[in-house]
Amino acid sequence: MKAIETTHLSKHFGDVAAVDDLSLQVNPGEIYAFLGLNGAGKTTTIRMLLGMIKPDHGAVDVLGTRVMPGSRHPWEQVGYIVETPSAYPELSVRENLEVARRLHPGTPVSAVDEIIEQLRLNDYTNKRANHLSLGNKQRLGLAKALLHRPRLLLLDEPANGLDPAGIVEVRQLLKRLAHEEGVTVFISSHILGEISRLAQRIGIIHHGRLLQEMSVAELEQNRKQWLNLATRDNPATVDVLKAAGYAPALTPQGRIHLNSAPDPEEIVKYLVAKDLPPIHLAVEQEDLEDYFFRLIGIQPEVQYA
Repeated sequence: MKAIETTHLSKHFGDVAAVDDLSLQVNPGEIYAFLGLNGAGKTTTIRMLLGMIKPDHGAVDVLGTRVMPGSRHPWEQVGYIVETPSAYPELSVRENLEVARRLHPGTPVSAVDEIIEQLRLNDYTNKRANHLSLGNKQRLGLAKALLHRPRLLLLDEPANGLDPAGIVEVRQLLKRLAHEEGVTVFISSHILGEISRLAQRIGIIHHGRLLQEMSVAELEQNRKQWLNLATRDNPATVDVLKAAGYAPALTPQGRIHLNSAPDPEEIVKYLVAKDLPPIHLAVEQEDLEDYFFRLIGIQPEVQYA
């Protein structure tokens, strides 16, 4: 059984195709990153996964249950954040969590204190939600999503408003939930660098269509590599490499750039034999952000080091 499965899912708003023929599968216990620019269709997809809006075409299955209007299962096993976390503004952090606990019968009273500790909200337990910073509102939203120990988490931009330390804490928490407790995490984001440290599989959506779905290992294979080097006579080295059949380029930073990352050891041997030993040599790889923009056809100019 898949934790999430969509089949030819589509949703239009007027003439705009927010989601277009989306078919994806998320395995139990994995962290699946759903990447796209703002307006790509991420939030609309999550709303359909939660039954908040009805698709025009296609079907959604969550934890083995077809999502239908008015259905109650499997929401007792799902936690979520969609866009801005919601809270009762005049209630304190503890009171908001107590309300959330009572909405999930069977959740013990002790769960409130446990989640406050886990999300580091101890100093804000009696503070009204409308007086919280954006980052602490996000922590409260995560606390409500996790309070009843769900099997599936659907998180729409969960790092919004968090400082760097908070982002690391949430990353470690989600990894622990997935790896130690088998929780499935479906996370939408445009913060590509953070996702590359977290996810096991990645789906890239653009203009409502799923462009590519891959594991992190496949991503590593797909990302471009290149070789940067320098010698004491870069212009002469460029000529020597061209004569050997390579296609070197001299960068503004005073390095020699070689696409496709040829074998560094062979390059070193060849240049030493030509009395042009490298004084700098580095194999570099396209980061997730550059790969993403290359895939959707909006790749910015790469500045080679």
